[in-house]
Amino acid sequence: MSSPMFVERYITGLLILFGLFMPMSLDADPLRRVGILNYANASDVRVIQFRDALRDLGYLEGQNLALTERHADGALSRLPELATELVAAKVEIIIALGPAVWAAKQATTTIPIVIHSSGDPVRAGLVASLAQPGGNITGFSLALPETDGKRVALMRELLPDLRRLGVLEDSGNPYFRQARDDLDQRCSSLGVKAVFVEFANAADIDGAIARMARQRVQAVLLNRGGKYWNNRSAIIDGAMKYAIPASAAIMGFLSAGALLTYGNVLDEQFERQAAFVDRILRGAKPADLPIEQPTRFELGVNLKTAQALGIVVPQSLLLQASEVVPV
Repeated sequence: MSSPMFVERYITGLLILFGLFMPMSLDADPLRRVGILNYANASDVRVIQFRDALRDLGYLEGQNLALTERHADGALSRLPELATELVAAKVEIIIALGPAVWAAKQATTTIPIVIHSSGDPVRAGLVASLAQPGGNITGFSLALPETDGKRVALMRELLPDLRRLGVLEDSGNPYFRQARDDLDQRCSSLGVKAVFVEFANAADIDGAIARMARQRVQAVLLNRGGKYWNNRSAIIDGAMKYAIPASAAIMGFLSAGALLTYGNVLDEQFERQAAFVDRILRGAKPADLPIEQPTRFELGVNLKTAQALGIVVPQSLLLQASEVVPV
C-alpha cells in the first residue's frame, strides 16, 4: 500500500501538471480591447480595411480582439459623446478616423490614440511634431500638400485649357479649411483658380455642384474622407449631370465614374495603422512612435468617362496609370 506521503506527493504533482496545461482562468480577459471613433458611418471603407489589416496581424475578433465602434454618421457634434463612451468602455487604444481625433483628444490624455487623418496634425496642434509627437497621439497622416498639387497638375495635363477648378469640401471637416491656402497657392502656380464649395450632407451635393457649374468651373477636385466615399455615386453623377470631370484621391472612385484618381495606395495606410496598434498593444508608447505618411502612390484614368465628356486622354498620362477603365 502506498504511504500517505507518497499519495500526497502524487496528488501535488498532478495538480502542478494540471495547472500547467489547463486553459486560462475564466476570470481573465484574453481580449485586447480596441475602440474605433469614426466621423463617417459603419460602412466606411477605412473601417473595413482596418479590420482586415488587424486580422492579417493575427488579431481575430471574438478570439483575442474586441472591437468597440462608434460612428457619427457625418455629424461632427456627436463625436464628443461617442468618444466619452469609448473611454467608459475601457478600451486600450482609440482609432480616430478623420476629424474624430479632436473629440478623442478631449476625452482622454492617457489612452493611446492612433489617427488616420487627412489633415496636418502639427498645424492642427494635435502633436508637437511628426517625428516626436509626444503625448498619447500617433498614427498615419495623409497631409501631403504636394500630393494635391500633383492632382491639379495631372488635371491640367489632361485638360490644357483648365483655368477654374472646383474643390468640393466637407463642411464638417475643419482640416480642409486649414489647407485651403496651400491648395490655392498650388493652383495659382499652375495658372488655375481654385473655387471652394462646401457640402454638409448627401442632400447638399447636387446644390453644391450646381453652384460650381454657375461659377463656370471646368473640373472638380474631391478631397479624402468617409463622407466622400459613402456618397461617391451621388457626387460623380452630379458632376456628370453638369459635364464636369472629377478627380478623386482614391482609386475606388474610378468605378463610380471619376475621370482621374491620384492618391496613396490604401493598403499601405491600413497596414501601417494596424502596425501602430500592434506595437502599442505590445508595450510601445505613442509619444515614441513617429507619425507616418504615405510613400506609395497610384494613378487611375477612366477612358469611358473621358469619351462621355469628349476628352482625349494623352498617351503620356496613360503610360503613368496603374489602372485604366476601358471604353
